[in-house]
Formats: sequence, structure tokens, C-alpha cells
Amino acid sequence: MPVAVRVQDFGWRHAGRKNSTLEGLTLSIDQGERVLLLGESGSGKSTLLAAIAGILGDDEGEQAGQVLIDGHPSRSVRGMVGLVLQDPDSQVICSRVGDDVVFGCENLGVPREEMWHRARRALDMVGLPLPFDHPTEHLSGGQKQRLALAGVIAMGAQVIVLDEPTANLDPAGVQDVRDAVAQVVAETGATLIVVEHRVDTWCDVVDRLVVLGTAERGIIADGPPHHVLEHYGQRLADVGVWVPGMDVPIEPLPGVGDAQSALQATQLSVGWDSHTPVGEPRTLHLPLGCSTVITGPNGAGKTTLGLTLAGLLNPIAGTVEADATVARGLGTNPGGWTSEELASRIGCIFQNPEHQFLARTVREELLIGATLRDGAGGRGRGWFRKRRTPTTADLERVDELLHMLRLDHLAEAHPFSLSGGQKRRLSVATALVCAPSVIIMDEPTFGQDRRTFIELVRLLRGLREEGITLAAITHDELFIALMGQHHIEVR
Repeated sequence: MPVAVRVQDFGWRHAGRKNSTLEGLTLSIDQGERVLLLGESGSGKSTLLAAIAGILGDDEGEQAGQVLIDGHPSRSVRGMVGLVLQDPDSQVICSRVGDDVVFGCENLGVPREEMWHRARRALDMVGLPLPFDHPTEHLSGGQKQRLALAGVIAMGAQVIVLDEPTANLDPAGVQDVRDAVAQVVAETGATLIVVEHRVDTWCDVVDRLVVLGTAERGIIADGPPHHVLEHYGQRLADVGVWVPGMDVPIEPLPGVGDAQSALQATQLSVGWDSHTPVGEPRTLHLPLGCSTVITGPNGAGKTTLGLTLAGLLNPIAGTVEADATVARGLGTNPGGWTSEELASRIGCIFQNPEHQFLARTVREELLIGATLRDGAGGRGRGWFRKRRTPTTADLERVDELLHMLRLDHLAEAHPFSLSGGQKRRLSVATALVCAPSVIIMDEPTFGQDRRTFIELVRLLRGLREEGITLAAITHDELFIALMGQHHIEVR
């Protein structure tokens, strides 16, 4: 059987880092194989996929060895490899479904009549039989991932690489995308390489597991799924792989009865503009000092609700009121507080970590928040320049958080060069460094391996024990079971 992907003595060192992400990696994947690539957060899985897709730039770092697709350098083969990323919104290019699917075909010079024929076939193959003029902004997260997959199929990609394609999706979306991928590879015979932390989602689709290690900077297990899980199960769990049937050593939190409210919303109508409400008016609250989970399907308005509760969006109608212990001398409406006042009272962790990064290094990212707690307030993007000089206490707090979230070895790295899981932990740290009374999180566990999931849950539970009120928008059923003292379902 011909080799589709050949990785020979591959290594990669990000610009500005002392240590390599990968070193001396050698791997062969035959045409038509279906491979699940596993490993702890930071082991180089996404870097390897980017190398296979031919999109690692020389200005981003130094590469050693070679990556070949059908015998040719990966950077030289246009259209042979199709990449689908974990963030559905980051891949939508055009405003209409048809235009988005044929975008890659146009860049490859496919004749017009042929590319529209390919687009219809691709949309049908992924289970998205929509009109070509259907607005992409009306698609759910799962539909956007299937749209990205359709674009890859239309290009005629012989190798399909998926980087945590279900990380941001609700359970129904996960099933839809997984089934669509299985159908596509069965019909096209394409080679499939998937990066995902949760093995059970893909175990029935793939025929091979490859596990990367961080300390080894190479492969620690490779073989059929049942063989790898049977012989390496505990070791895989120890390095962060979600091994089916292996529980986490954490008991669920007890439920909460009547409790004082940290934030109270009354007949709250939310939306991104004053004319388009998302969902019906809602009356709800976040119990003080407790952990709340906010659930619901993609597109129901969970993120919009969270940003409104956090004071970052104004309500269309209704009110949000903060308890006096949260407001600490301010008015009860969080929407009327300055940026600095908000940061030190209600921390917000965005769904997309990159949306809250401002600095050139991980350490500086945390120092921004640490030095705003007593600095000049204000609204708008210029406020972060009015920081005071870091104190010894600020530096110690930053070092403590870096160590706690296992980011200390990345202190001088650029935030955008981190893996998805590392970016998520950094975004959590940026909220914690301001010592808020309430933390509202949007998908806090996406991209986390088993080990960092456990560490993050234990960290959050420790914050709750200190009296901090937590609210998490999440699709993660295990996180819901462990952290859902109070449950808000958004429909």
C-alpha cells in the first residue's frame, strides 16, 4: 500500500523558545489509514498536523527533518491535504454556504462548472444539504464544522487532518461531525488523521492510535486501538489521555439549596444589538460562593448570556444586579462599572482564548491584570497602558499561577504560540490574577487532556472553597457532573 504521509526525523522549535516541541519524530501513514493522534497538552500534536498540512511558517520557528505527502514536501502540494480546525467560526470565510465550499476550489483553479458540482456532492456527503445561498452566519457550530469538511472534500484532498474538530460542540454536534467524517473517509478512501483528547468519540472510526509523549518528544505507543488501550491504558491516562472506562479521582460537588445571589438577572433579554434578542427573557441567578453550569445547544445564546452577566454586554431589556459583596461599594449594575472595576470583581474567560490576549509573552499577559488591580481605570482599549510598576507581590502571584497551571516553562513564549489546551489555561490564569469575586467561564475545559482537566477542576473547586462564585458555560458532561451545584439550561 502506498505511503500517504511520511514524517522523517521531524523536529520543531517555536521562535523564542529554548526547548523543541518535537524532536526526531519518524512516522509513516499509509494511504487510506485512519489514525487518531493522542498525547498530553503541549506534546506537539497540533504542530505535527500543521507540518503535514504544510502551513508551518519559517518565521514561526525552526524545522528539522522532512514531512512528505505522497513523496513530495508538504509545503509544495496544494490541495492534497485538507485541514479542519477546532474553532468552527475561525474557518468560515464567505457569507454564503456555496461560496464557502468552493473557496478552496477557486484557489486551485478548478473549472467553474466542476467546482459547483463538487460543492453539491460534498455538502450531501457531510449531511448538510443546504441551498448554496444559505447564510453561513445562521449555521450552528456542528454545521460549520461539516461545512469546513465539505470544503476539504470539494478540493479533492487525499489526506484529511482534523485538529480537535469537536472540542467546541454540543453532544449532538459531536455525533454529527464524527458520523460525517466516518462517511466521508468510507466513500472517498481518504487518509484520516485526527487529533482529539477523548478516545471514545473516535475509537470506532479509526484503525490506529499513535500517542506522542512530552518528555520523550516522540511516539510512546502505536498500534490498533484495542491493543494500545489494553497494554498502555494506565500510562496513557498518566500522561493525560482520556482512556475509555477510566474514571477521574474526583467526587461530584453537593447540590445547593436556597442561597444568596451573587448575580441576579430579572426578565433579562440579551443580544449583540438592541434589535435582535437571542432567546426569551430569562429570570435566573448565580448562587453566591457556588458553582453553576450553564448548558444548552449551540446557538441558544449561552455565550451572549454569559457576557451580559459579566457586564461586557448591555441587556436589551431587564436587569442584572450584583450582590453588595461583589459590587464592593459600587452600584449594583455591572454594566456601569469601568474595565478595571469589572476585572477585579467579575472575571470573564472567553470561549476563544485568543480574544483576550494582549501581550507578547505569557508572563507579561498575567502582569497586565496583576498591575491593574490598583491602577487607573477606564473604558476602551487604551486602559491597559495605564499600569503601575509590578510589585514583589505581583511577581510572586504571577509565578504562583504559572506553576499552578503548568505554564511556568512557557513564561517567555508568545501566547499565540501555545497549544489549544495551554491557551485555555492561560486564559483562566488571566482571570484569576485579578482576584475577582465572580468568574464566568465559556467552555473552560475545551482542549484539556485528562491530567490538565483534573488539575483545572481541582483549582476551580479550591476557588469555590475560598468563596469565589463560579459559572461555566459548558457541553462537557463530566465537568457538569463534577461542578454542577446549580444548573441553568438555556433553550
